[in-house]
Amino acid sequence: MAKYIKHDFFYPTTPGVVWEYLTDPELMAQWLMKNDFKPIVGHEFQFRTNPHPDVNFDGTFYCKVLEVDPPKKLSYSWKFGSGDGVLHNSVVNWTLVEKEGGTELQLIHNGFEKEALFLPLFASMETGWLRNMNKIFELITAAADGTAKA
Repeated sequence: MAKYIKHDFFYPTTPGVVWEYLTDPELMAQWLMKNDFKPIVGHEFQFRTNPHPDVNFDGTFYCKVLEVDPPKKLSYSWKFGSGDGVLHNSVVNWTLVEKEGGTELQLIHNGFEKEALFLPLFASMETGWLRNMNKIFELITAAADGTAKA
């Protein structure tokens, strides 16, 4: 049975503001990782972080933009592996819905078919995505009240 990660989060701001945090490479680097993202279907990009040999991860996520529908939906492939050519494929889907007083953001990260292989990394990614969605909230809040770092 395939596993997937799903998180819903509410931000007290417009979908356009949340969209910027999902698509602007400099803002993405503040809550996720260094990257060369462009919100263009077909664009191939990378997220870069420290390697984690204990879970057979070389530190690079290889991605490709699959869908861009501003400011409603963003989807990209998410490949990762050991650096020896073994890549594991998954897909990250972001959906934004305007609600009274703000924006609901839903993350669905799916494609984890090999449960035993992914168990340690899956658990880390599940908590990591939630932590990162909280970081977006903190950044938006800091920007709104003028305490954002320049």
